[in-house]
Amino acid sequence: MAHKQTMIRLSALLLAATTVLSACGNNNNNAANSAPEGPAAPEASAGNAAGEAKKVSFTIGYASGDPATKQAIADTVKAFMAANPHITVKDLSETSSAAYLDWLKTKDAVGEFPDLVEMRDTQVFADAGKIVELPADLLELFKDPPQVDGKVWNAPLQVNVPQGIIYSKKAYADAGITELPKTYDEFIQIQEKLKTSGITPLVVGGKDIFHMGFWINKFLIDDVYAKDPDWNSKRTAKTASFTDSNVVQAMTDYKQLFTNYVDKGWLSTADNQTASFLVSGKAAQLFSGTWMFSQIKEADPNFDFGFYAIPDREGKVNVIGLASPAGWSLSAEAAKDADKTEAIKEFIRFFFQKDNYSKYLAGINGIPSTKEEVTYETGEQMQVALDLIADPNVTKSLAINNWWGDNLIPAQFRNWYYKLMQELVVKDGDVTDYMKQADTEYDNQVKANQM
Repeated sequence: MAHKQTMIRLSALLLAATTVLSACGNNNNNAANSAPEGPAAPEASAGNAAGEAKKVSFTIGYASGDPATKQAIADTVKAFMAANPHITVKDLSETSSAAYLDWLKTKDAVGEFPDLVEMRDTQVFADAGKIVELPADLLELFKDPPQVDGKVWNAPLQVNVPQGIIYSKKAYADAGITELPKTYDEFIQIQEKLKTSGITPLVVGGKDIFHMGFWINKFLIDDVYAKDPDWNSKRTAKTASFTDSNVVQAMTDYKQLFTNYVDKGWLSTADNQTASFLVSGKAAQLFSGTWMFSQIKEADPNFDFGFYAIPDREGKVNVIGLASPAGWSLSAEAAKDADKTEAIKEFIRFFFQKDNYSKYLAGINGIPSTKEEVTYETGEQMQVALDLIADPNVTKSLAINNWWGDNLIPAQFRNWYYKLMQELVVKDGDVTDYMKQADTEYDNQVKANQM
């Protein structure tokens, strides 16, 4: 069935996505309306006319585990170099199952830290002196970008998008499912119906460690962060524990879901294989974000699918949707070179220019971070995501590793925890015992970071 296409005016939704930042409990965004002090990067010299512009090059690095995002950025880089033949952009990005943070640290260790880098662990790299503040004359492009230590370090690529169930409408119809769930228990009933109909309910790309975060954080948000956005800071202060009943409940639900309803080959399935599982009928559902829509349509333009957020047991809907300090950042090393800095600023302006940015957003079904209104053609699935962001009754939150300030977790803990949760399922472990391991590791990492 062809979906009705609509033009959505997106920038109006930014207010809903950014004003709820106060729920983070941090003071870092109190100065969101005041630009950081400091001189702007030098302007290009008047002699640099189009035909005699000085040749300059810079490197770029970004997370490339998601094919749609990788293609959207690569297309923008190519277009930028075509429009600016005097500037060469060398793409250092590599697709692997390694965590992006680990990849960046490896690049840094071998002296190849990108000049322009997609930054997700902003506070870690800012504290290490690896990145500089966003040049002051670029701040005008964005609507109240999040701050760390009272400073803006990133040109945010987009606003965080909600994650939810992407489902085959045919599989739902074949299983006799006529209504979407209003509670988590109803969602589980749907899984039973799918299983009984003979189809695997869920595909998970567990080979890629980042993919584990989708489900793990769905349960953590429902049981922990939606009720207490400052839980991470309490865990650091040892006034909260992974063995607390709310975390144990979250991870028990996670374990039961994976044990009963997830494709048995999930540990060897890559994130970029999940779309083919859906369109081929090997699985009925995938829990992921809006960036998957274009991948699914590319795999099979005629595949009929829907999208919805899973409610919690009380019927409340809680999704990822707060802004977080992430996006393009300028390396401290590149900032020492005036020509390179100017070229990077040109790229950032080009990237967020309305026509270019709308193509990028359309490629990943993203929500814009810019002050300027940006529109692109979108379908029914993306409309659901936009409605979730705009709905004041939907609680907006963040994943365990996307908080900052006092709520920042040790940099290496996320991947360690996701792997522990994989082991919990594979070994049919006791949830409380595994949560005790999480407490011990968390405290050890906090202590190590303080030394």
